[in-house]
Amino acid sequence: MLKLGTIQECKLLKKVNFGAYLIDPEETDYAKAERESVLLPAKELENEEIGERITVFLYRDSEDRMIATKRKPLLTLGEVGKLRVSQVNKMGAFLDWGLEKDLFLPFRQQTGKVEEGQMVLVAVYTDKSDRLCSTMNVYPYLEERSPYHTGDDVKGTVYEESDQYGFFVAVDDRYSAIIPRKECYGTICIGDEIRGRVGNVRKDGKLNISIREKAYLQIEPDMEKVLDLLEDYGGVLPFTEKADPDVIRRELGMSKNEFKRAVGHLYKMRKVDISDGKIRLVKEV
Repeated sequence: MLKLGTIQECKLLKKVNFGAYLIDPEETDYAKAERESVLLPAKELENEEIGERITVFLYRDSEDRMIATKRKPLLTLGEVGKLRVSQVNKMGAFLDWGLEKDLFLPFRQQTGKVEEGQMVLVAVYTDKSDRLCSTMNVYPYLEERSPYHTGDDVKGTVYEESDQYGFFVAVDDRYSAIIPRKECYGTICIGDEIRGRVGNVRKDGKLNISIREKAYLQIEPDMEKVLDLLEDYGGVLPFTEKADPDVIRRELGMSKNEFKRAVGHLYKMRKVDISDGKIRLVKEV
């Protein structure tokens, strides 16, 4: 069976002035094979003979007819990867995937705004009209079982945000992962390439990722953040270790425990003073 969006082997049935018609080499019903034949344009023909098998990719031309090409696209049906935006118009975006006709990315399949020249992570699917399109909602196309374990360093692409859960990440642009909301420090945007480590591997195989360093490595930059904020507020923080975690995360991009640990280290180093319910910067004399 000839299948749209796939690379497969076809048999050359006959030649015409504008190319050659290819059929499924496994189809035993000749009449059916001829009805379902697809065109390989003349400009892609070389010295192939009738009956010869040719490896091609099947997609649709500008008139929505299934057509064959010897060129291999950067992504095939169901695959996930990054493609460059070649054009954006009122209908959506068009992506360069290595063929003459660009791959369509509808507005409703975009998880964030895209611009010409941008690399976007997408999956290839067929829409209701049986046309090849792309989507930034890659979650259903990612693998759940990865080779990574707790503590492993990983890198991936952020492809979606959830107010409830956090940021969804495609590790190696292949495996399903999430940065939990409590681990979301600083500014994270759709399309960002992040580095982190595996916090834990869930029972379903998906990864929870932390983009914070291990505590003993993170303490120095955390202390610097506290000192910088003290300077910004004239030497006295407007909140203490008892503040709401959301306030601490908004101001410093760290958890409440990390804030308390940083302040504790600064206190031991006599760089801050804690008295009268205030955290104050100790000025050097």
